[in-house]
Amino acid sequence: MQSKAIEAQYDGADLRDHAPAVGGGVVVRAVVRRHALSALLLLSGLASIAVAADARGAPLNYFLHAAGPAAAPTMHLGWALTALSMAVIAIVAVLLAIAIARRRRAQSDGTHVPGETGALRWIYIGTGISSVLLIAALAYTLVTLDSVAAPPRAPSIILTVTAYDWWWKVEYSDADGGPALATANEIHIPVGEPVKIVLKSADVIHAFWVPHLAGKTQTIPGQINEQWIQADAPGVYRGQCSQFCGAQHAHMAFEVIAQDRAAFDAWRSAQARPAVPVSAVENGLASRGQKLFIERCAGCHTVRGTDASGAQAPDLTHLDTRRLIAAGAMTNTREHQLDWIQHAQRIKPDSLMPGIALTTDETAALSAYLATLH
Repeated sequence: MQSKAIEAQYDGADLRDHAPAVGGGVVVRAVVRRHALSALLLLSGLASIAVAADARGAPLNYFLHAAGPAAAPTMHLGWALTALSMAVIAIVAVLLAIAIARRRRAQSDGTHVPGETGALRWIYIGTGISSVLLIAALAYTLVTLDSVAAPPRAPSIILTVTAYDWWWKVEYSDADGGPALATANEIHIPVGEPVKIVLKSADVIHAFWVPHLAGKTQTIPGQINEQWIQADAPGVYRGQCSQFCGAQHAHMAFEVIAQDRAAFDAWRSAQARPAVPVSAVENGLASRGQKLFIERCAGCHTVRGTDASGAQAPDLTHLDTRRLIAAGAMTNTREHQLDWIQHAQRIKPDSLMPGIALTTDETAALSAYLATLH
């Protein structure tokens, strides 16, 4: 009799009255909130993809844009894994919504939610499907990694890139039949040809990354790593250090400029030549600027064809031909060059480049000399 009375107490309307007291309503509301949060995260993910679609031409947008065979497979892998993840989120959200709806309907009607029959069967099915999907994703990932591990044919050019805090030294050897040269923060390559890049670091761990052309590869002190890139179309592709390396990590960029073979060969030949001699008779102002450069800058910088042979900072032999200076921090204009020379620590704090105090006459002379480095 007592057990029947207890059962009657929790029948019908009494169940509705007591459910909140034992925490059922609180639990349901918490689950609803979690479900709403999941839906918001799903919508935010879709919105992010929509925004990325509008930013197709962004220099670091690797999700919707690939310009070479070393980047396209990883982009497609990203699409596949994103689609799989969003499908799983959507399925779980729908099932959760159904479960919540059933529970709330049962509570509002005062009925008992019957136990599920064959529950283990659904667990087995879900585990099996999940395992198959995970194995397929792993297999696709391994196939993708293998496809980008080596270029489809032998590289036509081999160059060495050494990472410094916070800039990039680029060296072309004469092993491929072209002239040897050194430059900084700017890599020129011929369109449609694979290029092998030997990666080194002079100080800490950095990472060489050109999102539109390839994945990232770390540069580690005392270790040599390799990367290959290929651009299928002419253009300028931004690169970036993607491994946090200190105060100016964000300002450690470079550019890869893809040109047709004739333009590339012409650029390489011009870059291999020493700087144009400055004649005191023809250009007295630039000549004074050259002397000032040798006095103030030659300890760190190199200008081939002069007494400036420093190895701790970028080679400036053909500075005036570059698009950017200060490892991508500024465009290469006369005003920016002088601003960088005088206020380097304001522009890139903690960099090795000191600020140099110049008089008005010295500024004009140095500007005239830098203009000859083309």
